[in-house]
Amino acid sequence: MDGKMLARLGAVVFVAIAITATVIEMTRKDDPAPASTAPALQPPADPLRATLRRCQQLGEAATSDPVCLSAWAESRDRFLGRTPAQTAPRQNEGQ
Repeated sequence: MDGKMLARLGAVVFVAIAITATVIEMTRKDDPAPASTAPALQPPADPLRATLRRCQQLGEAATSDPVCLSAWAESRDRFLGRTPAQTAPRQNEGQ
């Protein structure tokens, strides 16, 4: 056999293997993923979040709403990791 004939034979064998692999992959049946039996964890409802949403919808009027001001202060304390007792003491105005 000369080199040209050997190259053609190699190409035919390669194509045959590629076609066979493609047919096997296409006929393979995928098993459906097993259904999860554990319920998804739902975080408890946060009343602060609902209050903040309400304040967001109020728009500029929320700046004078005492409930919104209190909710913003609580949200700020949560973000900073402070408890209400850790807030900075107010200085006496009379001194």
